[in-house]
Amino acid sequence: MIEEFVKASLEQDVGRGDLYALVEPCVSSSAKIIAKSDGVMAGVEYINVLAKLENFEIKWNKNDSQTFSKGDVLATLQGTSHVLLKIERTLLNMLLHASSIATLTKKYVDITAPYGVKLLDTRKTRPLLRVFEKYASRCGGAVNHRMGLDDALMIKDTHLKTIKNLKEYVQKARTVIPFTAKIEIEAESFEIAKEAFEAGADIVMCDNMSTQQIREVVEYRNQNYAHILLEASGNISLETIESYAKTGVDAISSGSMIHQAKWIDLSMKVD
Repeated sequence: MIEEFVKASLEQDVGRGDLYALVEPCVSSSAKIIAKSDGVMAGVEYINVLAKLENFEIKWNKNDSQTFSKGDVLATLQGTSHVLLKIERTLLNMLLHASSIATLTKKYVDITAPYGVKLLDTRKTRPLLRVFEKYASRCGGAVNHRMGLDDALMIKDTHLKTIKNLKEYVQKARTVIPFTAKIEIEAESFEIAKEAFEAGADIVMCDNMSTQQIREVVEYRNQNYAHILLEASGNISLETIESYAKTGVDAISSGSMIHQAKWIDLSMKVD
């Protein structure tokens, strides 16, 4: 899957061929990837595939998940001028996109980790970039939530509108979905959360609740359903996430670390 993604990314940029190569002769060349801002590395796994496909050498000074500072040389490249100049933008785009997500994600993780709360990403990813963007969030220290509809059953508020008896639905689901698949139920109030506990959910998501409401759900869970995990979600930002981490939930999910990530600054300089 990674190889297909890398090939498609390069083909999009190269098109029918790099016109530069029609003019200038091919010579041996070297280059450096330089950080022009602070960040967290992500994208190494993908760029190594690019290097193998395009037959250039790359030596990394930083690996995925490691932090870097402005001015650091992140990697050195050796190859032909035609190859290095052809892959430049594809390489930088992948490294920038992934590292920018990882950089923002780590800021969230640094806040939640001291409270023992896991940071989860979401399915709010760009079309066809889910695997890549969730890889980037992992590099930043997050834990992946569902990759898709097929690896866990989440019953959201929209689903609840179609379900007449939640407990009966969960019981039936246990006979249909894979044995290892978990059932998560979204709750927008204490009453719905209580119903989800009673229905037999594995995870209850406190969605768009205030921190006070979540504390009430946490207390009820601790007293009556200690085996059920609690997740907080809904409009949680870098500024507010600590208050949610203090409520006692097991995890917090946020799409903003992916869709709100602003690109950091990296460049490739040919020697």
